[in-house]
Order: sequence, then structure tokens, then C-alpha cells
Amino acid sequence: MPIKICVFDAYGTLFDVGAAARTAAAEPGRTKLAEKATELAEFWRQKQLSYSWLRAVSGNHIDFWTVTENGLDWALERTGLDGDVELRERLLSLYWELAAYREVPMMLATLKAAGMKTAILSNGEPEMLEGAVKSAGLEIYLDAVLSVEDVGVFKPDPKVYQMVLDRFKCSADEVLFVSSNGWDAAAASGFGFQTAWVNRAGEPMDRLFAEPQHVLSDLTEIPKLAGL
Repeated sequence: MPIKICVFDAYGTLFDVGAAARTAAAEPGRTKLAEKATELAEFWRQKQLSYSWLRAVSGNHIDFWTVTENGLDWALERTGLDGDVELRERLLSLYWELAAYREVPMMLATLKAAGMKTAILSNGEPEMLEGAVKSAGLEIYLDAVLSVEDVGVFKPDPKVYQMVLDRFKCSADEVLFVSSNGWDAAAASGFGFQTAWVNRAGEPMDRLFAEPQHVLSDLTEIPKLAGL
């Protein structure tokens, strides 16, 4: 079936989740953070994701902002940066205004100019997503911003992907789903979406029950994959 809607994961796909640590590390007086910013960002993201999976499988849902705080607290302690309350608050505040990857605005503008429907489907809670979208100036390019808070469970639960079909009244094979998370793209493929994995880090393919149909290094080719 022809693609009718392009749906994007938010964090790590449209928005650079490492930007908060890098921005804070570049500020005056952050010498210790500067030495460990990359490590901190990696630990933070790893725990943010793993906590969301554990909550999904255990049925203990909580909002993604709390998961993000919990992941940061673990990462700060792991890197020896815990105890600095001001740094913690600064990193959290920066997470509300993450930079979009450089190709994102043009890619979305191309899709919209061609009449393609576009949406975000994210673990993020609505307020988080609204802050990131507005900060990056992307609101004019999106038809919907869908949050897992409407179904009360994190990805990769199928109820999350079903939200797209319910919102746009389309079939699964009319959706191109794009994520920087290999497991997310794989789960979306298993659900029936056409999928693209944005593999910015050049990682191996996850060994799961399904695989994404396309593997990209960035988002530049998304309009072409959508048939434009």
C-alpha cells in the first residue's frame, strides 16, 4: 500500500538526547561534567529506556518524565556527579528544549509540502513533547503528537502502535514508522507498519521477532522512502 502517514519516534530520532549533557558541559564551571558528559549521556539514555521496558512488562506504569529523572539520578551516581543539585536541575531543564537533528526541519517540510500526514509517537508525556516540539520549531510540520500516556504503557506494547491507526483511520501498511531505536522499529514492523531504523551509531541489527525494512544513517531519505 502507498504510504499515507509518516510517524516518528521523538527522543533520539527527531531530538538529540545527548544535547542536554553537551550543552551543560560547555557552560562555565562545568569542568568535571565536561570530562564525563558523553558517558553520562549514554548511561542516562540506557537507564531511561530500560526503566521504561521494565515498567511496561511489570505493569507498573509511571510518566516518562519520572523515568527520565530516575535514569539521570542513576547516571549521575554512576559517574560520580551526584550531589550537585544545581547540575541535576540544569540537565533536566535542558531536556525540555533538546535540539532537533539538523536534517529534521527540511525533511518534515518536504513531507508536508507534498501533502503527507506526519506525527510523533513517543513514550514522552504530552508536556515534555510539547516543550521539545515548540523549542525546535516543529509544530507547523506535525499533524499529531501522540503520547503513550493515552494508553498507560510504554513501547513496545502493541497498544502504543495501535494509537496511530485509531487517530488516522488508516491501515498499518499505510504507515511509515521511523525510529532511532532498533527494538522500536522491529516492534513496529511486527505490528505491520512499514519501518525505517535510523541507525546513526552504526550498531548491529537487534535479534528480535521482526526487523525494520530500511536502515538509514539519518533522516534525509525519509521523503524518498515515503514515495515522494
